[in-house]
Amino acid sequence: MALISNETPLNELIINEPTVIPVINRFGIRLGIGDDTVATVCENKNLDCEFLLVILNTFINEGYFPEHTLRGFKAGEIIDYLTKTDRYYRQFQLPNIHRHFQLLLGAGSDTNNNLGLMYRFYQGLEHELLNLINHDLKEWFPAVIALEQGKETEIPTSELDELEKTSLQIEEKLSDLRNMFIKHLTGDYDLNLCYAVITAIFALEKDLRQNNRIRNRILLPINRELLDKKRS
Repeated sequence: MALISNETPLNELIINEPTVIPVINRFGIRLGIGDDTVATVCENKNLDCEFLLVILNTFINEGYFPEHTLRGFKAGEIIDYLTKTDRYYRQFQLPNIHRHFQLLLGAGSDTNNNLGLMYRFYQGLEHELLNLINHDLKEWFPAVIALEQGKETEIPTSELDELEKTSLQIEEKLSDLRNMFIKHLTGDYDLNLCYAVITAIFALEKDLRQNNRIRNRILLPINRELLDKKRS
């Protein structure tokens, strides 16, 4: 999809790429925006238009990632967006997958179709992602904010490396889970519920992939730079 600008009517983006709805929700933008441009919506919501455009264009275009522009924003602004993203995963996307998965398991599916194994795989993946989210919200994000404000705090480099490694492993496991459905289902199962689970997994996978680009290529380097300044 072509890049959007501040003059792009936001409804055009949503109509062509409805997967951005959760993203704009994180900025407090709800449906019913009429024909307002991105600039008008940002003005009405008191949002940083440049930051919203970077996030939306990053989300809808795999090849677009303006590291230099994103590095120009304060860590606090990036963390605010990532915080809302983490909470969205925890409150909506993960429960949605969980609920549809349980409905699929209980819909008279054949016991030989590997769904039980896939569900246990998902439970482990969900547990890992929730642990990462809790670490983000309670430890990592507050520590970065404290560093930016010049307060005393310390984050071992090994911990930052582990954060990046864990986030990428979870992303890979989501892809593995999606592929399990495509390659290894057998027997009878509810086609509509199966599609709902796969769609929900794909939505989380795409969101997490874009989120990891911001975490690992923007916030982690900012964190390391702040640590270097503190130690120098």
